[in-house]
Amino acid sequence: MQSKLHFEEEYDPNLNLLPHDGTVYYFGKVLSESEASAYFEQLLRGVKWKNDESRIFGKHYVTKRKVAWYSDIPTTYSYSGVVRKSLAWNKALLELKAVVENVTGETFNSCLCNLYHNGEEGMGWHSDDEASLKENGAIASLSLGAERKFAFKHKQNGEKVEKWLSHGSLLLMGGTIQKHWLHRLPPTKKVDSPRINLTFRTMV
Repeated sequence: MQSKLHFEEEYDPNLNLLPHDGTVYYFGKVLSESEASAYFEQLLRGVKWKNDESRIFGKHYVTKRKVAWYSDIPTTYSYSGVVRKSLAWNKALLELKAVVENVTGETFNSCLCNLYHNGEEGMGWHSDDEASLKENGAIASLSLGAERKFAFKHKQNGEKVEKWLSHGSLLLMGGTIQKHWLHRLPPTKKVDSPRINLTFRTMV
């Protein structure tokens, strides 16, 4: 029988939201409302957004969701059968990278940026377990714009954990989470405004 855990908006950044097999820490809002909104506008205009692509069972798909890949050095990132080349950091991303590293105590050398135009755009169940990523490396997720639900599902027993991610908030995934848990951004018709998600990670 599947169990479903839901955590309210009260949070403790030292509390692991997962019951086992990995870690998820929620730091709440790490930017003020005005800072988060200013960065949202800067990234909306300044990031070199492109529609995301994937290849599933040999068929090529182009999504409404847009993405961009940035890193310290020129590199490529392969996921869903698509190879993406990295871009050089811009000022806003470097500033936000410094904020995230200061809060989490982790260091990152790359960032996958995601732009969801409204709630109907989401992300299906997956794990960030590509060979090019640091094994058991931390991944920090900074949310800007529309508040959206983020969900986790255990690969073996189907146990679920959900968390609402607010404007300017930070969530950190670590440990063996990618080996044992899937995560997704469920679509919803209740949200009609855009969201930008920055996932800072370490490539090897």
